[in-house]
Amino acid sequence: MATTFETIDDYITSFPPEVRDVLQAIRRTMHDAVPGAGETISYNIPTITLDDRPLVYFAGWKRHVSVYPIPDGDEAYESQLAPYRSGASTARFLLAEPIPHDLIARITTLHRERRYK
Repeated sequence: MATTFETIDDYITSFPPEVRDVLQAIRRTMHDAVPGAGETISYNIPTITLDDRPLVYFAGWKRHVSVYPIPDGDEAYESQLAPYRSGASTARFLLAEPIPHDLIARITTLHRERRYK
């Protein structure tokens, strides 16, 4: 039977401690990028919300964490994102490598900017 989560805290505590730390840091990065954002579980993964609507999702896996969907951006952003792109709309960050929190913040702010165009 698959586990379902009611809160992001429930989701994060289901992982080993070293992964929890990474997920908590990503959560903080996203909230810092969009002050006042909310959060929920949607599709059984952590979801950062804005005005009660999903903005960006993140998830933990055995060897990586993912952030989705990935918005399009300028050339510099696309160049920074390229090594992490996994498919059309997912960024995948290996747990064995440093997590680029500046890129995760940019992904999050691009979503906010597009929401209020």
